[in-house]
Amino acid sequence: MQARMERGFAILTMVFLAVAPVSADPNDLVEIVHAYGTTTITGQPERIATVSWSNHEVPLALGVVPVGMAAANFGDDDGDGVLPWVADRLAELGAETPVLFDEGDGIDFEAVAATGPDVILAAHSGLSRQEYEILSQIAPTIAFPHMPWTTEWREMIRMNSAGMGRPEAGAALIADLEAQITRAVAGTPALAGKNAIFVTHLDPTDLSRIPFYSDNDTRVAFLHDLGLVSPPLVQEISASGRFSGEVSAEQIDRLDDVDIVVTYGTAALLEQLGTHVLTQRMPAISRGAVVLLSNDPLGTAASPSPLSIPYVLDQYVALLAAAARAE
Repeated sequence: MQARMERGFAILTMVFLAVAPVSADPNDLVEIVHAYGTTTITGQPERIATVSWSNHEVPLALGVVPVGMAAANFGDDDGDGVLPWVADRLAELGAETPVLFDEGDGIDFEAVAATGPDVILAAHSGLSRQEYEILSQIAPTIAFPHMPWTTEWREMIRMNSAGMGRPEAGAALIADLEAQITRAVAGTPALAGKNAIFVTHLDPTDLSRIPFYSDNDTRVAFLHDLGLVSPPLVQEISASGRFSGEVSAEQIDRLDDVDIVVTYGTAALLEQLGTHVLTQRMPAISRGAVVLLSNDPLGTAASPSPLSIPYVLDQYVALLAAAARAE
């Protein structure tokens, strides 16, 4: 990571971007406010690079193939660095896979610079200020609006589409996805108003605590899109600005009002939860009102993005509805 940062500073004096932003009117300006300041973009960029999780899905959804994007490092079953909904969209566009940035050791600044971008989209990311400053020397960069990794999918689309000079298309994409969600939820009244908690990865060897994501996490926000609400304990943690919280198993009664549990794991984990002296006392566990996710497309898409939402929506809603009806 540190080596990449040092190389990133070094390449700033060497990289020459051959393609400049173009626009029907080069005097057009857009200013996008984010956590690290304001990024000004002149005209409509043509060469779009993206870094970090799922930002590339905005240009792809809008029919634009980025010159480079982050390789998938979670949920990539075949190991090609491209998630299935992204592969499907590239096929629809008749496009080859863009340059894939290996971010296993942090942002690959040299690879990003080599694509000669006009703009770099990272509205959903965990960029440090140092990373943002290096990227900004390569091209105008859109960072996250408030806190790392908490950008809700609508805001990611708004910011990234604005950075592309296509805010109207971004608004239309949001409206289309919202309509799809509305249709899916309309057919599953069992979800309306149910309390749901998204439990983080549990350690099967130590069930003495139950860690969970707060409303500030995009996975929980997506549950809200589907008509579910957070129980008071989660709301309390969320109001403090925290990303996650936990409750000891000895205080498992604080989760008595939870109707649905969503978590990562296998049937073996569910069996352990149902037989553990403390977790078995949780009503949602004893009813089997649990949605288990794994390192597959569904588990990956629990963190919503422009192309993954339609890809897994019906399946995810069906699993949640089944959990809501568990008795």
